[in-house]
Amino acid sequence: MAADNDPESEVFEITDFTTASEWERFVSRVEEVLNDWKLIGSNIGKPPEKGEYTTGTWEEKSREINFADFKFAITHHYLKQERPESEGKEDDEEDAFPLAMQDLLCMNNDFPPRAHCIVRWYGVREFVVISPGANCEAVISESKCNLLLSSVSIALGNTGCQVPLFVQIQQKWRKMYTGECQGPGVRTDFEMVHLRKVPSQYNHLSGLLDIFKAKVGCPLTPLPPVNIAIRFTYILQDWQQYSWPQQPPDFDALLAGEVGGVEFGKLPFGACEDPISELHLATTWPQLTEGIVVDNDVYSDLDPLQAPQWSVRVRKADNPQCLLGDFLMEFLKLCGRKESTDEILGRSLAEEEGKENSDITQALSKLTEPTAVPIPKLSVSNMVHSARKRISRHRRNDQSPLNNDVLNSILLYLFPDSALDKSDSNEAKATPSNPERGKSDQDKETEDYNLFSTLKSAPWDCLTYRLALCVCLVNFYHGGVKAVAHLWQEFVLEMRNCWENNYLIYGLPAGPPDLRCCLLHQKLQMLNCCIEHKKARDGARKDTAGENGLALPQASPGKSRDSWSDSEDEFFECLSDTEDIKDTPADGVKATGAKIKPEGRLQPHGKLTLLNSKEPLYIPVTQEPAPMTEDVLEEQSEVLAKLGTSAEGAHLRARMQSACLLSDMESFKAANPGCSLEDFVRWYSPRDYVEEEVSDEAGGTVLQGSLSARMKIPGNMWVEAWESAKVTPARRQRRLFDDTKEAERVLHYLAVQKPSDLTRHLLPCIVHAAILKVKEEEMVEDITTVRKIIPQVVSHASKLLRHPSPDLKKLEDTINQITMLEATVARARSLRAKFGLGKGDRGEDTEDLELFVSSLLDEPEVAVIGAGRGPAGSIIHKLFVSAQRAALLAPLDEEAGRVGGPDERKPAGGGVPDFPPPAGREILLRTCVPRPAPYSKALPQRLFCVLMREDFRLAGAFSSDTSFF
Repeated sequence: MAADNDPESEVFEITDFTTASEWERFVSRVEEVLNDWKLIGSNIGKPPEKGEYTTGTWEEKSREINFADFKFAITHHYLKQERPESEGKEDDEEDAFPLAMQDLLCMNNDFPPRAHCIVRWYGVREFVVISPGANCEAVISESKCNLLLSSVSIALGNTGCQVPLFVQIQQKWRKMYTGECQGPGVRTDFEMVHLRKVPSQYNHLSGLLDIFKAKVGCPLTPLPPVNIAIRFTYILQDWQQYSWPQQPPDFDALLAGEVGGVEFGKLPFGACEDPISELHLATTWPQLTEGIVVDNDVYSDLDPLQAPQWSVRVRKADNPQCLLGDFLMEFLKLCGRKESTDEILGRSLAEEEGKENSDITQALSKLTEPTAVPIPKLSVSNMVHSARKRISRHRRNDQSPLNNDVLNSILLYLFPDSALDKSDSNEAKATPSNPERGKSDQDKETEDYNLFSTLKSAPWDCLTYRLALCVCLVNFYHGGVKAVAHLWQEFVLEMRNCWENNYLIYGLPAGPPDLRCCLLHQKLQMLNCCIEHKKARDGARKDTAGENGLALPQASPGKSRDSWSDSEDEFFECLSDTEDIKDTPADGVKATGAKIKPEGRLQPHGKLTLLNSKEPLYIPVTQEPAPMTEDVLEEQSEVLAKLGTSAEGAHLRARMQSACLLSDMESFKAANPGCSLEDFVRWYSPRDYVEEEVSDEAGGTVLQGSLSARMKIPGNMWVEAWESAKVTPARRQRRLFDDTKEAERVLHYLAVQKPSDLTRHLLPCIVHAAILKVKEEEMVEDITTVRKIIPQVVSHASKLLRHPSPDLKKLEDTINQITMLEATVARARSLRAKFGLGKGDRGEDTEDLELFVSSLLDEPEVAVIGAGRGPAGSIIHKLFVSAQRAALLAPLDEEAGRVGGPDERKPAGGGVPDFPPPAGREILLRTCVPRPAPYSKALPQRLFCVLMREDFRLAGAFSSDTSFF
């Protein structure tokens, strides 16, 4: 007893009923999210307009919540709409149904083609979904499903939210959603049934009506009429009466060399397969009433040709093979090759040098052999050049990757002037530098013509542009990288031939290198500048020799007179014996006291006269600054930057930059004997000669000039250059631009380029050509979406291609964008051919068909005007009939019978049905009845039925009055 009365022996078990369970915490989190999203209380809105579910903007926001350690995602989906004015509606809001219940009966957006599956099945414009997280297992057990549904019901009741709340159950691929919507005294339960096969008793409208009536359980008799909407979908995959319009290239002709020069200027375009894989025809009966239509297991009134509404959508082929895209991708792959041209062609440099040395030895021996031909007509340069040509011919015949005919066609396309008489080459080559042949002045001002500066490529149809097209086509059709290496080697040989024979390069714009273009184009322009200077120098020598009575040495036929001198110290013109200016002072007076004869005058400089005399001031003939390519400019900038900021470095930098200034000073002294630095500054830099009004002895004012302050700084570079400048006209000065050295530098640069380097140089040009090709094809088809996307592709490509080493992965994305545009154009072309456009025989229907076809490319679903009796509907009907006849091996008969049942049973006459069995049937049943008692409110009831070959789904929304449950 003592032990029993001991207070320490007593144990009290205390249960804290205020501690929340995991289930209560989950409900609380759901309520918190609904409050944060302001979904509490009643919601108002105007009825959605027809088609607004498809054309409107759907938005969503999501958040993560936990049930213990299980993660859920809660997402709010809603159609963005303007909130209507609520004045005078406060009294009605308390008794108004929730928007979701009102949407159940709305018929403006049945069967939306582009919407969330819940929107299509239940017709609601706003809803919240709770679904398992990305890495969480599905909610399959019945107890867990019931727990989630009860959580949803409690959260809606506690918050007063009138937005329907769904939970995703079962496997995710089944898309099973159940939920609930609560309002003042009303509730709608969203339920779903999903089976793999359609039960035979529910394979028609009659059986589905029985299910709907049984589920509604309306106590009223007779039952209010049920509103019915039906849609059957037919799929066309076999285009029997239509052939794909894309003509494949003639590979046999291409490989056999039967290719004209013009063919190499065209990029292929189009899809190799039909980019439209399927056509889906939806036949809709939007508003039917029970008893009007019969559809059971014996007979059906649902004839697709009699459907009042037709709509069509097309299914596009996934990643169709496109010719232009394949060409660009294969061209881009060349950038990954590491081999040099010699390694690819399978010969070593030692073998090449041994052959060349052998030929040179033979050339020297020929020079020493007695011959009747005068010795001046032979030269080592000629023999070396002929040896190179023999090596090239020997390789071409034995192991040439390119067929001779193909190579000749390419060279003729690149250099069409080669077909001209070489005697007329000077005239023919003087004007070929116009790559815009065949284009009008208006075309030159278009954006397309200036696209090369945006992409840093080359002008349309210039030599570089055509070379890019040839390399791309040769790589794809004629042997890949080996053929590219062979073509490039022949191209470099042709460039050397142009230089050695003073032939201007055909198809290059005249003038110095255009820094807006790619580097390869600049190099070719630089070589052309060298040839122009060389021709001008040779012409000047001829003129000078003729004036002085000198005989020029005879050069061998086809060889330029470059034997004067190729040294760095070469002058433009050799001096005669009577012209000795070595000891001429700067004042322009010889030691004998006689004045120097002025030379190299261009024209008087206005009315200016020399300060030391009354002689007019003449503008001299000067040398042009040496042209440079961007890589040489960059090298020069780096050299100047490395000189540093010290006084010695700054002085050396100034001397390096004053070569042109010194040349101009010498030319000025030769044109204006007795001139001063002030005279030169007045012409060369007028701002550095300051004139001021001063008083003279007579009390008047006169203008007195002097050099500016910067010209008077001690050690000024201008003063030093003027003191060291000799009296030498431009034609006898040392060349500022050594064309011989620069030409050899360019030719060496071209010769050492690998195929991968060549590809990187030509990538901007080939992208340029591809964009122009897409634009050209788009203009034929007139596709708005392609026209809008092209500027975006150009902008993206320009950012990549202007970089010296573009990112190849990003360039691949650009090529994929171009391929996508090509596929879009091919789809438009395919649809136009299917609907008979472009034949010019449809008359008044052409405009409607054009609009219909263009809409198919942009919109998810397009209504067919006139349904089966309209122009587009008639064509679609014929396509189905043709496919049916081919599938059942029946002759094409326009008068064949038609069928009118959901399973397209054959007509009594045994004819072939016009349409195949529908791939999918959708039936929507709606009514408004009181539930659960006769005195309850009349509430909306809805059942959406999907019947497919391996899918049967019932999505029901059933409303009940909770006031008198």
